Amino acid sequence: MARLPRLTLPGVPHHVIQRGNNRQPVFTAAADYTLLLGLLAENAKKFGVLVHAYVLMENHFHLLATPETVDALPQMMQAVGRRYVRYFNDSQGRSGTLWEGRYRSTLVQTERYLLPCMAYLDLNPVRAGLVADPRDYPWSSYGHYTGLRADKLVTPHPLCWGLGNTPFAREAAYANLVHAGITAEQQQQLTESVLSGWALGDADFVADLQKRTERRVTKALAGRPVSRQKSA
Repeated sequence: MARLPRLTLPGVPHHVIQRGNNRQPVFTAAADYTLLLGLLAENAKKFGVLVHAYVLMENHFHLLATPETVDALPQMMQAVGRRYVRYFNDSQGRSGTLWEGRYRSTLVQTERYLLPCMAYLDLNPVRAGLVADPRDYPWSSYGHYTGLRADKLVTPHPLCWGLGNTPFAREAAYANLVHAGITAEQQQQLTESVLSGWALGDADFVADLQKRTERRVTKALAGRPVSRQKSA
């Protein structure tokens, strides 16, 4: 069955994943990570995308971002992807496809899933066995939120300001949140939703989104028959 078009709505956080073709590495040196972060910062500003969190892994990367217009996120991802592929192919003496097709994304309910999604991203290197503590992984936004460094790519979501009344309190609260981890159910929901493209949130969130687009936002909406769909 043909893949559904990506769902992009302004003002709503999007969980995005872009993977290397056949899970091949898309970063081989520190310069590669640095360049992609620079491209993201440049094009997020250019097209109007607020990047709240990120993690760059060897063969893929995740973003949590809110586009300001319906075209902002795809424009940013296209510009970043094309320029990075040219750089990477030139630096590696290779040609051809780098990405596993188009990026995948989903909409996430702010109040219910934004902070768990941020923790999900920060814990990715820990789950992969690369580090024991997320503070030791340099290619994520964890350091920005815990006061280890200032990251020009990151625009904190307003929800993050509610973590504490001072920068120190917010940094400590965020570190505690990440170290507490997320549930197995949350991890499964966050993974499955971004790969399938179905919105992640409660019934009211989904119903509100559905009013804003003709594209279905979930596999089973109340009052509609459940159709059999293959996972994207």
